[in-house]
Amino acid sequence: MGTKSLTITDEAYERLKADKREGESFTDTILRLTGENRDPMKGFGAMQDVDGFREAVEDTSDALDADLRSRGER
Repeated sequence: MGTKSLTITDEAYERLKADKREGESFTDTILRLTGENRDPMKGFGAMQDVDGFREAVEDTSDALDADLRSRGER
């Protein structure tokens, strides 16, 4: 396996370092974060057919909204 040297900003380095797990190399971290199975849209809509899920989300949203509004009135 060949190697390449990369130049990245300090900010990019710090972000990568923050995502690096114990015992993991930077190469391992990059491969994990950019792997083929990393699909940000994967899972969206997966719960749509679960009975009661939509209602539970709406109830939670309503409760959170009411709580936030009441905090703003203080």
